Amino acid sequence: MDCITIHDLHLRCIIGVQEWERKTLQDVLVSLTLFTDLRAAGKTDDIADTVNYKTLTKTIIHHVENSSCQLVEALASGIARLALQDSRIVGVRVRVEKPGALRFAKSVGVEIARDRQWLENQS
Repeated sequence: MDCITIHDLHLRCIIGVQEWERKTLQDVLVSLTLFTDLRAAGKTDDIADTVNYKTLTKTIIHHVENSSCQLVEALASGIARLALQDSRIVGVRVRVEKPGALRFAKSVGVEIARDRQWLENQS
């Protein structure tokens, strides 16, 4: 399966379970792999034949910056749900990292993989 990758969107949001985390914007890194068929776009060289990753990225940025999840797992799920709204995306891998969350670690994060069936089961 073909894929589009977006690496390390550096965003800020309210995230965490500690009281101070509920009041302070924190850095998160978001990366995505979008599984889709890129053959038509490769042949036509037309943006209409592919996922417009700029538009999707703007939607994800808006979602993250306005979120207030306690867990990175919940934030990753919300991002996956948004990505799968585009019917051309058959699956998505989302990684959300929280830099500096643990002493001695560069970051802590989760990586999830979701597909259209998962989205349909969410309804």
